[in-house]
Amino acid sequence: MSPGGAGCCAGLLLTLGGLLLAGPPSAWGTNVTAIQDPGLGGADGEAEGEAEGENESENEGEEEPENYTGEAETETETETAPRAEAQQDAEVSNSTAVKEVEFGMCTVTCGVGIREVILTNGCPGGESKCIVRVEECHGPVDCGWGKPVSESLESAKLACVHTSPVNRFKYVWKLLRPNQQPIILANDSAILDVHREIQPLAFECDTFDNNDIVASIKFTIYTTNELQMKRSRQPDTDAVLIFVLTIGVVLCIFVIFVLIFIIINWAVVKAIWGQKVAAAEIHSELSSMRYKDSTSFDQSPTEIPGREDDALSEWNE
Repeated sequence: MSPGGAGCCAGLLLTLGGLLLAGPPSAWGTNVTAIQDPGLGGADGEAEGEAEGENESENEGEEEPENYTGEAETETETETAPRAEAQQDAEVSNSTAVKEVEFGMCTVTCGVGIREVILTNGCPGGESKCIVRVEECHGPVDCGWGKPVSESLESAKLACVHTSPVNRFKYVWKLLRPNQQPIILANDSAILDVHREIQPLAFECDTFDNNDIVASIKFTIYTTNELQMKRSRQPDTDAVLIFVLTIGVVLCIFVIFVLIFIIINWAVVKAIWGQKVAAAEIHSELSSMRYKDSTSFDQSPTEIPGREDDALSEWNE
């Protein structure tokens, strides 16, 4: 028997012994697959190696696009980073820009009113000025004597100094009496309706904000007869005012027409003016000559006695 045959017989015996020791046939497949011919194992190993190589090549192919996308992301990040920094710098510069503020004129000269807050730097849209808000402003407390909001021959309506909202302030009405303490009225609203009486009345309204007085105004309510007299006097004053204004307008129009005439006929006006100037010069020359002649006549009698005296002195000699 050849050595190859002996090797095969030994292999078969070992296989059979293993099967007997393994027990039930269900486990035979596993043991048979575990104990395989070396040639078959080498083939399987080569196949597995090829499969693994293909899988690795596929994995490498998949990893390359991932690496490419990663590089693209880094490029975009590097591009957007300066832009984000620039935007942040612009926001910081805008927030730190100096905003100049101006205040408009107060709507009142006394008491409480409102005014505009104007921004002169940092306005949206590149505008030079823009109104930011409207705020409250205060003037002197004493507003002096005011006029009724409305009045008739029987009554008058008075109003305190206030701004919106009206309910924000507290109002105290007083009836003023000469040489006596004022009487505080029960009305606490901003409007007071007063009926006219036989004698004129004086009222005062104080406006309070958080228990601090911010405005005070007084009113005089005349009697019906006094009001009628005042109304009867007003037309006379109005007529005089209208007459004066009419005369002034007529004079202004006349002066304007004269100036227009002089400008249009400047040559004629210049010639007439020149003749008048020449005549005035001639008249002045004639008057000067007459004055010289009169002075010469006045001096001649004084000279004559002097000559007679000389003649008499010569005859005496």
